[in-house]
Amino acid sequence: MYKMIVCDLDETLMNDDGSLSEKNVAAIKAATAKGVHFVPNSGRSYTSFQNDLEKMNLRDQPNEYSISYNGGLVLENKDNRPLIVNAMPFDVAKSVFEIGAANKKAATHVYTQDKLYIFNPATDDSMYLKNRGVSFSTMTTPDFDQFEGQNIMKVIMALETIDERKEMRKDVEEQVDPSKLAVTFSSGRYVEFNPSGIDKGSAAIQLGESLNIKPEEIIAAGDNSNDLSMLKVVGLPVSVANGIDSVKAVAKYVTEADNNHDALAEVINKFIL
Repeated sequence: MYKMIVCDLDETLMNDDGSLSEKNVAAIKAATAKGVHFVPNSGRSYTSFQNDLEKMNLRDQPNEYSISYNGGLVLENKDNRPLIVNAMPFDVAKSVFEIGAANKKAATHVYTQDKLYIFNPATDDSMYLKNRGVSFSTMTTPDFDQFEGQNIMKVIMALETIDERKEMRKDVEEQVDPSKLAVTFSSGRYVEFNPSGIDKGSAAIQLGESLNIKPEEIIAAGDNSNDLSMLKVVGLPVSVANGIDSVKAVAKYVTEADNNHDALAEVINKFIL
């Protein structure tokens, strides 16, 4: 019996326009009514999906949970209470940011525990965020020292092509010890830097342990490379139909539907209800 579903948001649960379908909402409500935890496991900040939690009847609820920043933060939804904080060391985050900020093609994002700041924002990226309810403040100067004393959850760069994103990863790893970083790609636009050992999978297992839920009792659903870590450690790894090839390769189930056609409802109806 599966006791928890950890689910990516963008391009997995959400439609391409950032909306949440009624069929997915209904299926999630039915699953939680049976006592199954539905846990968003996103690279985004928890602040950006509160309205979606509201639709699922999960907002501000005790004994319901969310994972943000690719595993950087685990929260109980009631009062958004932090349970686990996996922040980046300040010097590592600063070095990664400065490499991104030096690239004029990159929109460089800094996620603190509660806010998003972007240096050199790009119009397309800003519209993508807006459609998903993500608000941010623009950094007018590349002064990273303003974040000293704050929890830095991750630093990411938006770049147009996969070659540019791979080159950014190479640039960072030439100057920052790769053993201090967890690097992933997401949403066909981002290269993401978290602290080493922190990813969606580690956070899912941490949360499961705190709830006495075994890895084999967890379903994980995703579509992109930053989801691989959670797919590899759970009992039932799922790729939506629009998942990339490497995600489909590790999945035990690939949905017939894509993210625009209620893929999560398909999973819940097949394995939970």
